[in-house]
Amino acid sequence: MRPSWIQSFSRSRLCLALAGWLACAVAVMLPLVWLINNRDWGIALMLIMPVVVYGLMRLARRLEHWARVPA
Repeated sequence: MRPSWIQSFSRSRLCLALAGWLACAVAVMLPLVWLINNRDWGIALMLIMPVVVYGLMRLARRLEHWARVPA
């Protein structure tokens, strides 16, 4: 049985949301982790990491809601 165009559209939105979140997570986390690891003052950035992770979690929830809402 072939999936309908609505199901394939929903699946493509979900894949797009996942790819967007992964791109944002890498773009935000990679520089922060590099700074924490390589700079003496980078350890102070550990204080903002819970806020960054919380922001990424909120972004993931919003993207999932966008991907699952019927068009």
